[in-house]
Amino acid sequence: MEKLSKQVLICLSAAIVILSLMSCDVLRQAASRLRFFGVSGDLVERVSDGDTLAVKDAQGNKFTVRFACMDAPEIAHSTKEKNSKRASDRNQFSWGVKAQQRVQQLVQQGGDRVTLNITDSDRYGRKVAEIRLKDGTFVQQVLLREGLAKVYRPYLNKCPSRDLVEQAEAQAKQQQLGIWGDAKFTNPWEYRSFQKIESRTR
Repeated sequence: MEKLSKQVLICLSAAIVILSLMSCDVLRQAASRLRFFGVSGDLVERVSDGDTLAVKDAQGNKFTVRFACMDAPEIAHSTKEKNSKRASDRNQFSWGVKAQQRVQQLVQQGGDRVTLNITDSDRYGRKVAEIRLKDGTFVQQVLLREGLAKVYRPYLNKCPSRDLVEQAEAQAKQQQLGIWGDAKFTNPWEYRSFQKIESRTR
């Protein structure tokens, strides 16, 4: 009887050790998965507009991130722009605010943390990146699918998720969502170009 209880005790001890090791491995895998999805990702300090974030990394470095693959409508920056009565300005800024608010929603949904896949840097020194939330949500894909941005084709060759963004835009265009349903909307890159020409002729 004593021999049997010793064997049971040994078997139980072995089972506990095996289960402990297995649970450690499971926890390690879970931690690694969480790390991949951005729990230790970069902290978003500010959503500047519909395609720009102010971010702080784990080392405390602050930098600006421009969304890769797409271009969102502009927002008003100066008091003059905010008070503009021009229909083209009001239309652009109205869509720009909607895009900015949607990015803010998404960032909050992700606990104010994002995972960046940096693809480039621009002439203003900003990092250009694909941006994902901790649950894997691809922010650019959401904005394009909802018609709150357009694919920016001049740099599409630097966009690893090119197929995803083009499919998302095609879907919004087909369903006439957001800016695709607004005949008065001017593409953000064209709008900026008009603004530069106007400022030169003043």
